[in-house]
Amino acid sequence: MSTQDEIEDSSAPLIEHLAELRTRLIRAVAAFLVGMIVCFAFAQEILAFLLGPIEDTMRALGDPNPRMQYTAPQEYFFTQIRVSVVAGLILSFPIIAHQLWRFVAPGLYRQEKKAFLPFLLSSPLLFLLGAAFAHYVVVPLAMQFFLGFADVRTVVAGAIPTEVPEGVIITGPVVPATPDALMPPMDEGIDIVFDGKVNESLDITLKMIVAFGLCFQLPVLLTLMGTAGLVSAAGLASVRKYAVVGILLLAALVTPPDVITQIILFVVVFGLYEISIWLVRFVERKRVKQMRAEGLLDEDEEL
Repeated sequence: MSTQDEIEDSSAPLIEHLAELRTRLIRAVAAFLVGMIVCFAFAQEILAFLLGPIEDTMRALGDPNPRMQYTAPQEYFFTQIRVSVVAGLILSFPIIAHQLWRFVAPGLYRQEKKAFLPFLLSSPLLFLLGAAFAHYVVVPLAMQFFLGFADVRTVVAGAIPTEVPEGVIITGPVVPATPDALMPPMDEGIDIVFDGKVNESLDITLKMIVAFGLCFQLPVLLTLMGTAGLVSAAGLASVRKYAVVGILLLAALVTPPDVITQIILFVVVFGLYEISIWLVRFVERKRVKQMRAEGLLDEDEEL
């Protein structure tokens, strides 16, 4: 066989792999686009759900009619697009993960498939758990911390008549009463209130959800690395003090500048780090037991 024939034979599997990769990517992107379009149809409901902690906090602080604003004509539309992108990615992730598995699985041995599949299944569940923890626990605490510094708009009943008396002729357009108009006059000082923008408030919620969702992947990542032999339980335990410093820096970067939220993130991530050490130790013991059963290690030997 000539050298040219050997090159052509070796390039054939590469072309087949590239064609397979293209097919999987097309299907994954198509699933994402379909999920994004479906979520865009319910973008207002999803947005209302994401802004729920802010609404609840404003009501708890005395605002009976919470409101938010947008200051550019295209701002609300692109806010809905952002919501649709994130929700569409979450909705289509099972299909994307399935396409990833179908591409990777043929190149794995049976033992490698058995080791990799649980991590692929647990990863989205842990992300959703972290996102739920952020939405229902962390974001409300952050909103209470920030909005607690500002006054809230309180509607004074009877300040402006809600009905036009009989016989009164209106010669101009009817302007709905705003909370500003219903506020009682102030003798002195400046009324500082929260009148937030939709995209900025949503940005805080999405950052929290993504940050905690990714942090909850720590056990999956470290356990997978331990299965591959890249890290050990003893090694992770020995660098625990450096991990504490790293987690503190992470909490300072991804959370709002309030101590309560940073402490919550630190406690959660450090707890996940300790769980990861336990999981890696369990994987190592299982591997040692299997190697001893196969005769690769003596009874008194360790990895």
